Amino acid sequence: MKLAMIGFGQAGGKIVDKFVEYDRRTGSEVVRSAVAVNTAKADLAGLENVPERNRVLIGQARVKGHGVGADNELGAEIAEEDIDEVQGAIDEVPVHEIDAFLVVAGLGGGTGSGGAPVLASHLTRLYTEPVYGLGVLPAQDEGGIYTLNAARSFKTFVDEVDNLLVFDNDAWRETGESVRGGYDRINEEIVRRFGVLFSAGEVGASEQVAESVVDSSEIINTLACGGVSTVGYATEEVDAPGGGLLGRFTDAEIDATQTTNRITSLVRKAALGRLTLPCDIESTERSLVVTSGPPNYLNRKGIERGRKWLENETRSMEVRGGDYPIRGADRVGAVALLSGVTDVPRIKDLQGVAVETQDNIEDIRDESERNLEQLVHDDAGELEALF
Repeated sequence: MKLAMIGFGQAGGKIVDKFVEYDRRTGSEVVRSAVAVNTAKADLAGLENVPERNRVLIGQARVKGHGVGADNELGAEIAEEDIDEVQGAIDEVPVHEIDAFLVVAGLGGGTGSGGAPVLASHLTRLYTEPVYGLGVLPAQDEGGIYTLNAARSFKTFVDEVDNLLVFDNDAWRETGESVRGGYDRINEEIVRRFGVLFSAGEVGASEQVAESVVDSSEIINTLACGGVSTVGYATEEVDAPGGGLLGRFTDAEIDATQTTNRITSLVRKAALGRLTLPCDIESTERSLVVTSGPPNYLNRKGIERGRKWLENETRSMEVRGGDYPIRGADRVGAVALLSGVTDVPRIKDLQGVAVETQDNIEDIRDESERNLEQLVHDDAGELEALF
C-alpha cells in the first residue's frame, strides 16, 4: 500500500521518521512521501530521515518556534491559520502514485492533538484518496493535561478521518522503563506492526508472489467501515531454540499439516494477544489477517483456516486474509487488523474524562465568576467606607 505520511507534532514526526527508516531497511516502498509538521523548531531539527524540505514549521508568528506548551486549542488555531504552509509541502506529494494519506499524531500533546484533525479535514475536502489517522494515546501516568488533550482530540480526529488506527501507550509501557527508552521502544512497536500491515501486497519484480494476494484494495475495504481500528501481531523464528511453533522443521522437511496448524496458532496469538488498542474482538465490524515469512512456511490452507477462525471469533462475515512471502526471512508472522471496534475500555475511560472535565471546567468558571463578583462587591464596600 503506497502512503503519503504526514507526522503532526513531536510524536507524529518521530513515528513518521521511523517509518521512513523502516521503509529503507526493509525495501517495502510503502512511504511514497513523508512530511513532518510542528510548532517547535527543535523537534523538526531532531528528525533524521524526513527530508528537510518536507519539515514544516508553523505558528512562527505566535509561538516563535517554541511549541504550544500542550495547549491543543492553540495547536488547532495555528493549524487552521497556517494550513497553506502545510499544503505547500503536500503539493509535492505525487498523489497519483499513492493509495491513501496517513496523518500521524500523538493525542496527548498540543500541536498533534490540536492540528491533526484540522489537517485531516483539509485533506478530505481536497482529495479523493482515503485519509486515515494513526493516533497515539498517552499513558495515564503521563499527566492530567495529556489525558485531557486526548479526550478532547479523540472524537474530533475520528470524525475527520476515514478510519483512526490507534496505539495506546498505556498498554505498552513497562515498569521501571525510562521515558525516553519507553518512547523509543514503543515507536519501534508501532512501526513494526503497521509496517507489516501496509507492506502486504507491495512486491517487487524479483520477489515471491503471494498465494493469496493482499493488495491495497483489501486494506482499504477493511478500513472502509470507519471508526476505530486496532492491530495485533505475533511472530516466531523459523529456527526457534527448543522447537517453538515452527522450529522443529527445516526447509527440506516441512510438514504441510503441522505448518497449517502453526499458522492458525499465530493468527490466534495475533488477535488475542497484545493489540495496539486493547478491545473485545467480538465488537469488530471488519477484519483482515496477513501472514508473512519464508514462502515455504506459508500455505493457502493455513491462511484460510486462520481467516475462518477470525471470522468465528469476530462474528463478522467481512474477514479478509492473505499472505506476504519474504524470501530469506528468518521469522513467520501474522498481523490482524480489527476495524470498526466498539467495545474499547480505554475509549470509554477517555469519554468519562471528557465529561468529568467539562463539568469541572463549568464549575470552576462559575466559581471564578462568583469570586470576581464578590471581589468587586468588597472593593465597592471599601470605597464607600473611605468616602
